[in-house]
Amino acid sequence: MPRIVVDVMPKPEILDPQGKAIVGALPRLGFTSFSSVRQGKRFELTVDGEVTEEILAQARDAAETLLSNPVIEDVVNVEVVEA
Repeated sequence: MPRIVVDVMPKPEILDPQGKAIVGALPRLGFTSFSSVRQGKRFELTVDGEVTEEILAQARDAAETLLSNPVIEDVVNVEVVEA
């Protein structure tokens, strides 16, 4: 069954305390090449049958109105992933 993947990230101007905690822990674990981290969310919507333009539009609408908080988050990706 195909899936629609939605990625949501905090807006650039919004503080990301989880990202700060991760970037602080990376050097202690030996990962020294990274200077910043932003943590986001990933949603996978399984579709019964074919993904039509209408279903993809519904996924984009759900991403903007339900899966993200538009005040502090951006929907950065909505894509179809075949099973």
